[in-house]
Amino acid sequence: MSRQLRIGVVDQSPIHDGRPGSEALQRSVELARFCDSAGYSRYWIAEHHNTPSYASPAPEVLIAAIAARTERIRVGSGGVMLSHYSPLKVAEQFSSLQALFPGRIDLGVGRAPGGSSLSTHALGYPAAPRGAERYPEQLDDLLQMLRGPLSEGHRFAGLKAMPGNALPPTPWVLGSGSGSTRLAGALGAGFVLALFIGTEHRGPDIIASYRQAFRASGFMRQPEAMLAAAVICADSREEARFLAGSHTYWKVQAFLHGRREPLHTPERVQELYHQLPLSDQAYFDETLNSMVLGTPEQCREQLEALANYHDVDEILAVNVTYRFADRIASYRRLASAMELGVNRDSGAPVSA
Repeated sequence: MSRQLRIGVVDQSPIHDGRPGSEALQRSVELARFCDSAGYSRYWIAEHHNTPSYASPAPEVLIAAIAARTERIRVGSGGVMLSHYSPLKVAEQFSSLQALFPGRIDLGVGRAPGGSSLSTHALGYPAAPRGAERYPEQLDDLLQMLRGPLSEGHRFAGLKAMPGNALPPTPWVLGSGSGSTRLAGALGAGFVLALFIGTEHRGPDIIASYRQAFRASGFMRQPEAMLAAAVICADSREEARFLAGSHTYWKVQAFLHGRREPLHTPERVQELYHQLPLSDQAYFDETLNSMVLGTPEQCREQLEALANYHDVDEILAVNVTYRFADRIASYRRLASAMELGVNRDSGAPVSA
């Protein structure tokens, strides 16, 4: 492809190797430091609650730790599940992060609960959980508070989100389909199409509709769109599919049966696969086929094809494996295949 394709990371902080969740957070910092040195563009932290396989329920905390231990890479949320929170609290958290790490903070926001119904009720307690119909209003309030001042007639007019920044964090709206494209465009935020959520085909019309709806804001002058895709690089396509089995089996149980289990080893998943009903096996296979899997060269070809198809210049790679060693090796292979470690100023390789 003629343009330079940037590659970033969405980290779901998986709990690796059957170890405690606290170690998973340390692994996220370790992986972020590698990605910073290897030339990745962004490192975003996901939010999950009451989920035994994922260890990060508070992206803003991990973002601060990672930004303090890295130098160049942009750090952000992928994303904050806004339905649980006060827009003011989120605005002040990310304004504080931007003040501490100027020009490096992204605020990705989503409408999904990021956990079970039990955690959703607990996060909203003692109030009732907010419905999805409140999300547009919450998002509008959040962006107004970040940009300031609030418009006249707003119920909180005169309120200032502290500490206040000349340059606010960059907002991004996350969506797995077309549901949030017009909202993101109308509010002048960036848009991320999460291809790793769901298995259905998503066409180029989704991002095109976002661009058509975009109105310049205090955040962006022109529309900015990215993809987020599941990617595993290995020595062969067969090995990549084998490693991807751990997360794929988890998705079968979580999405089809509501069971959130710890990750299983890929060896164990091979046994468990044959015990699944045929309908579950079909979903397992469909999920694998929706991922970017293969050798570094095959992954590069698939990512460039996706970028051309959706007309984007940046893709965020999501990688969940049982073993941390397999995960960081995949990101190392991908960095090499995409030539991320070439310093844009000098052309010299970046040490990783």
